[in-house]
Amino acid sequence: MRSGWGSLYGPPAHRTQLGHPNVEKDEPELVTSGPYRLVRHPIYSGILLAGVGSAVALSWKWMIPVVLAGIYFIYSATVEERYLIEQFPDTYPTYRRSTKMLVPFIF
Repeated sequence: MRSGWGSLYGPPAHRTQLGHPNVEKDEPELVTSGPYRLVRHPIYSGILLAGVGSAVALSWKWMIPVVLAGIYFIYSATVEERYLIEQFPDTYPTYRRSTKMLVPFIF
């Protein structure tokens, strides 16, 4: 087994050992519990929160890339949600109306 950077660029079978197998389920289910009960895209929220915290701690000029990332995340989330509406036509619209996109209770 290879270690280090080589394992990241190995065949796909090796990359699944990193904990992120890119596999579609036969019957996917919409997850609305855990962090998804607060926001629809918690990973994007966490990255933006970490970026804002870093910008405050280091220098306000770091807010420029954070804002650009935020714009991209909103675009990406919108594209993802089109797919989710197709995948879960009965449940996703209700979930979308009741849960904010990135910031709990605000946006």
